[in-house]
Amino acid sequence: QVQIMESGGGSVQPGGSLTLSCVASGNNFSQYYMAWYRQAPGKQRELVANINGFDNVNYADSVKGRFTISRDNAKKTVYLQMNNLKSEDTAIYYCKTVRRGFQYWGQGTQVTVSS
Repeated sequence: QVQIMESGGGSVQPGGSLTLSCVASGNNFSQYYMAWYRQAPGKQRELVANINGFDNVNYADSVKGRFTISRDNAKKTVYLQMNNLKSEDTAIYYCKTVRRGFQYWGQGTQVTVSS
């Protein structure tokens, strides 16, 4: 069983920044795909960014140029640096990994962008 724990959410004004962290249990963290998703009220969960074991990254068009995903394999942690936040970024942010064909999700962390 893989445990996922997100942290770093909070409230911020438009234009502000936040950094989310996601710690994953288990061995061989460096080899695994990690992703950030988000779900806004009344909307479907959507992919925000992902990173694979070769450090290849992908971003949703809506966050390109503002968000950066990165990983620290020694700490078994993936980060999501979010800059120039907009009200439409308000959502619960979830971390996900895939191990041997199984998906593991965290409980999510709330990000609220409001003036």
